[in-house]
Amino acid sequence: MRIDGRTKLAGLVGWPIDRTLSPAMHNAAYEALGLNWAYLPFPVQDQRGLAAFVEAVRALPFVGFNVTMPHKQAILALCDEVAMFAQMADAVNTVHCVDGTLVGYNTDGRGLVDALRVETGFDPAGKRAAVIGAGGAAGAAVVGLILAKAASITLVNRSVERAEAVVDRMRPYLRGAAAEAVPLDAGAREAIETADLIVNATPVGMVEGDGSPVPPEWLHEGQVICDMIYQRPETELMRVGRAAGATVVGGLPMLVEQGALAIEIWSGASQVNVPRDVMRRAAEDSLSRHTGEREA
Repeated sequence: MRIDGRTKLAGLVGWPIDRTLSPAMHNAAYEALGLNWAYLPFPVQDQRGLAAFVEAVRALPFVGFNVTMPHKQAILALCDEVAMFAQMADAVNTVHCVDGTLVGYNTDGRGLVDALRVETGFDPAGKRAAVIGAGGAAGAAVVGLILAKAASITLVNRSVERAEAVVDRMRPYLRGAAAEAVPLDAGAREAIETADLIVNATPVGMVEGDGSPVPPEWLHEGQVICDMIYQRPETELMRVGRAAGATVVGGLPMLVEQGALAIEIWSGASQVNVPRDVMRRAAEDSLSRHTGEREA
């Protein structure tokens, strides 16, 4: 990587981000592509700090930045323009900086679908999906599944009111797909058991010792289970899903796919050959170092 007077900036804003894999992943891609860009972590704790960060970005040579928890929804109001998929998801994870104008996108939904196809060969078209959660990550997952022509999508969440709000927001875009919200209790068993795809879009599993967000006995062979958490090589949901005979995939492939899409947006070249294999290796190496630090 070269740093000089022409270096453009990119980065990740969120809290906490001390173990983020994105800088290693992005900087490896920039080097492979010959881009004079540098990707940095920007730990911003609250909305006041987020507003200050955005104002600074407008005055600095940023090509764009990614947004992670807890700011994916708060950033919406700070963007000058918001793309349709981000409006649908009610969350922005990628911001493109164009001459001081900030355009918000959401690449998580497509990143999820692309990762499923690459890792497992799973195509959501005509399939039944259950998404656990009702925040920005869940909204992005639902958007991706709608665009991939899933036959039905059930949003499962402890607060069914929050899940219903997401489903109501999606209704104008369903394109014939069935959608419903159910509370995360015993009544959700049928939705989970009959799903071809189960997506965990909650933070449950991020911390060592976390259990599975759904009982293991609801899972079975023939299902595909995707845990959007990437900070751990295997979550409890992945472990019990594999034990039940399901095909499981963690969040790291999705992280790579959404990151590659961000590079395409920032570079203005949708056909650029972003080296996903290079990004994947860099992310895996970074994750391995973080895991070693936790165990030391």
